[in-house]
Amino acid sequence: MFRRLLSVGGFTLLSRITGFARDALLAWTLGSGILSDAFFVAFLFPNYFRAIFGEGTINPAFLPRYAALHAKGEKAAAAKFANDVFSWQMAAQILLLILATIFMPAIIRVLAPGFAANPEQFALTVGLARVTFPYLILTLVAVQLSAMLNAIDRFWAAAAWSNLLNLSMIATLIAWHWFPNAAYAAAWGVLAGGVAQLVFIVWAGARDGLWLRLSWPRWSPEIKEFFVAFGAVTVGAASVVVAPFIDTILASYLPVGSRTALYYADRINQLPLGVLGIALGTVLLPEMSARLARGDSSGSSAAQNRSAATSLLLTLPFMAAFIAIPGTIMRAVFVHGAFDTGAASLAALALAAYGVGLPAMALVRIVASTFYARHDTVTPARATVTALASNIALKLLFVWGLHLGVAGLALGTALGAWINVGILTWLGRSRALLAIEAIFVRALPPALLAALATGAGAWLGARLGEGAMPGHYGDVAALIGALICA
Repeated sequence: MFRRLLSVGGFTLLSRITGFARDALLAWTLGSGILSDAFFVAFLFPNYFRAIFGEGTINPAFLPRYAALHAKGEKAAAAKFANDVFSWQMAAQILLLILATIFMPAIIRVLAPGFAANPEQFALTVGLARVTFPYLILTLVAVQLSAMLNAIDRFWAAAAWSNLLNLSMIATLIAWHWFPNAAYAAAWGVLAGGVAQLVFIVWAGARDGLWLRLSWPRWSPEIKEFFVAFGAVTVGAASVVVAPFIDTILASYLPVGSRTALYYADRINQLPLGVLGIALGTVLLPEMSARLARGDSSGSSAAQNRSAATSLLLTLPFMAAFIAIPGTIMRAVFVHGAFDTGAASLAALALAAYGVGLPAMALVRIVASTFYARHDTVTPARATVTALASNIALKLLFVWGLHLGVAGLALGTALGAWINVGILTWLGRSRALLAIEAIFVRALPPALLAALATGAGAWLGARLGEGAMPGHYGDVAALIGALICA
């Protein structure tokens, strides 16, 4: 399992590095204003649907069944099941693409109602969204092939393909003068990245004899079972997506640049979450599914506890750093070109708030695997809906009641993640499905000590580095000092 974790984590780290290069170019060319807010709404729109129909649903509803068939040696049945799911998925996604393209203005009015007050910004957002939305179909095919590769312990390709989106966007942003504006350059980069990702993952699947064949959608007991699970997971996934929808709606009424601030803060937050938290969850689910299919419940529990312990050891120090020096991080990484210190300060508030929930965001996938590995998709969905209600209530309180602005939106997300983990843990323990073993308990003291040391060291290093060099270089020096002392 450790070897597979290194494979996923290594390629995910590379993805985060190329993602930072992409985001630096986005900040340089788009800045923090009408162009950037319009692009990020258009970019997030297909990603909302990907969160509903992509990894968040395909992995829990499809992967455990596909992995169990492979573990039993029933490869022909696994291939038939995969092709049937693919055919149904494509029929639904093509219909969705047609409807979204036609009704995009109405969708944007719902997604970002505050943009309607500015006709130029509204028209730009609609145009960009029509360019980016076809990315959804391309990436959903790649997601299913990735799940199939993960089921046979081929994790590297599924972890590597996300780099291609970043590289495509970097290429179009460098050549943005060939497009109507930099926002359109970024949007066409998204679509080109989707094509590149699909070509790569099809090639990787073919190397291991994995193909997806389109046929007339057929109804079978296996497909019925899949859709029952898919429906429950979709409710949970849609609930998760509602929170960013609320962010976008509320941010559209906040000062210009608020949606952009949330995006860049989340990108920093996603570095440890993607490299460590998501990598652990990606490797754990097929591991637990295969062990439970063989009747090895103790081995499944041990793998889960190791993953949870590793997650806390790695995410708590990042949480401390994000809370201690958010401004230093945002200024050093993003301030150049059209992205100024004011925009960085706004994003820093969101980063500190996101940091509060970082460990929970990593743990939620690990704890939810308790149920997904047993083909129970209903329980996590119920927990997510309950946590979502708390999430929305907290955001409304923080933004409209306490006037915390973008920090309130991010803090609502963070606390909602902790509520979700708490509910899932309680349900798993009450049903005797989730055991907290010694390896997890022993990891808590060193994880907390590491967090305290990292936070204090980062703060001290940033203070020592401040003013060492003029302008932006001083921020970079402060961040380097923080990294050394942490």
